[in-house]
Amino acid sequence: MPTALRIAAYLRKYPGFAVGTITAALLSTLLGLVYPRLTGVLIDDVIAKGQADRLPWLVGLLLLVFLGRDGLNAVRILLNNLFEQKVILDLRRDLYLAFQRLSTSWYDHRSSGDLLTRVSEDVMNMERMLIDGIEQGLIAILQLLGVGFILFRIDPILAAWSLAPIPFLAAGALYYTLTAHPRYRVQRKASSAMNSLLMDHLQGMRQIKTYGWLEEGARRFEKVAHDVRTASLGIMKAWAFYSPAMAWFAAAGTCLVLWVGGRSVLEGKMAVGELVAFLLYVGMFYEPVGRLHSLNQLIQAGRAAGERVFSILDAEPEPGHLPTTSLRHLPPRRSSAREVLFQNIHFSYKTGREVLHGINLTIPAGTSLALVGPTGAGKTTLASLVARFHDPTQGQVLLDGTPLPQISLDELRREVGVVTQEPFLFQATIRENLELGKPGATDQEIEKVLHAACALNFVRLLSDGWDSKVGERGVRLSAGERQRLSIARALLKDPPVLVLDEATASVDTATEKQIQLALDHLLAGRTSIVVAHRLSTVRKADAIAVVEAGRIIEMGKHDELVRKGGLYSRLWSIQSEHTELQTIEELFTAS
Repeated sequence: MPTALRIAAYLRKYPGFAVGTITAALLSTLLGLVYPRLTGVLIDDVIAKGQADRLPWLVGLLLLVFLGRDGLNAVRILLNNLFEQKVILDLRRDLYLAFQRLSTSWYDHRSSGDLLTRVSEDVMNMERMLIDGIEQGLIAILQLLGVGFILFRIDPILAAWSLAPIPFLAAGALYYTLTAHPRYRVQRKASSAMNSLLMDHLQGMRQIKTYGWLEEGARRFEKVAHDVRTASLGIMKAWAFYSPAMAWFAAAGTCLVLWVGGRSVLEGKMAVGELVAFLLYVGMFYEPVGRLHSLNQLIQAGRAAGERVFSILDAEPEPGHLPTTSLRHLPPRRSSAREVLFQNIHFSYKTGREVLHGINLTIPAGTSLALVGPTGAGKTTLASLVARFHDPTQGQVLLDGTPLPQISLDELRREVGVVTQEPFLFQATIRENLELGKPGATDQEIEKVLHAACALNFVRLLSDGWDSKVGERGVRLSAGERQRLSIARALLKDPPVLVLDEATASVDTATEKQIQLALDHLLAGRTSIVVAHRLSTVRKADAIAVVEAGRIIEMGKHDELVRKGGLYSRLWSIQSEHTELQTIEELFTAS
């Protein structure tokens, strides 16, 4: 479906506003048509004939006409703005819902600045095309037809002369329409690139200052800003020739009417007032033509913006959001945990390289599994399959015997909690960030999980306690404090299955020991998958899987693996001999 038609579909929800806006604009335009006629009567019947007693009445009538015209115009503006804001809200809501439906991997290839541009600037350009374009375009066409009819009623021959510029105006509009779209598309992309870089630099300003990258950062921003300027100037240069040229053709038409009409007045074929009225109508005839030229620019910008917005609305959602008749509820839990089963799991990213090869794992309900291996082994990818951030290329993951694709995403993600290596906090209070895990949590529940995550002491030291603002991405807190709050948030959710993806990687050893003590107690009876950062955190796991190159090469408890003398045993020996080596990655490097 063409972009313009898809945009216009958003009007259907508000027919009352559409009809009201157009009606007010139409009535205002019709009242405006009275002015030239009354002006001609004033000149020929009142001034020329010396009928002074009629002058106040006609001037008063003109004032009433202008009052009605401008009053209706005020109503039109009010209705138009209400209409615009409702449609903008609908578009932005649809975009946000589309963002929620898209898979996490979709965001790996997009920048936040680009997406922000689409929600703010592109939606605004779409809306202007949607409402202003339709309203002003329709009124312009009706005004053209109405004034054209009046012109031919006054003097058909002179009216025909006034049409002389129309072929040139139409040809110019057609040429501009056919050539403008690529320019607007380039401009929207350049603006999006600038916003993306600006957002990255603002979020990373501390790093830019730390590494003395100020000049390079300024140079890169100047480059993308220069691209925006170049693209914008391309549009403006085309408009600088197009708009004045169209205005000149309209002015030439007025001059032509003045010449032909002036000769008629000199020859006594037309009254002066009639010529003045005709000239005023000619101005009203060319005015909507100029408005249509401006709308042409508006439409081209709206089309380019619409393509960018609909590319998101049309993006394929993550599989769990697709409607299917095979969805079914999970069976009732027999305990506070659920069994997780990986059957012949293969997985490839879009690059085509397979990162998991035939993984088979059973995690009984209430037990913990630690995943150990070097960076890039596939540990995080395997863990992410449980929450369906990705789906396996081959094989299936089951929760209490139910394949994950047969469970709605809402239900699945109520059952699975995730704490990632990079803690993320929203720009809100500590309480509001924690309530993401359980909306409406009581003070006692919040205090309990903060204590369990070893976060209660530092929270109490803040000026407003857990009502303190954490700043953008939690910038007012240390990395360890942010991670402890993210752990507390997952604990407040209290899911039967918990995935800890190197959840203690951002904290120091002393804090990690405190958190581990809390987790040992809170993970009891819960199914947990722990992507380990240090060997010291996995000793008490019910099972340890050593992952290398997308395969499980060893499996067992800590003591069993140490006795086997395999890779895990070698890593443990290296750590015992070199206590300064803390992380698993350091141990793999040393081995």
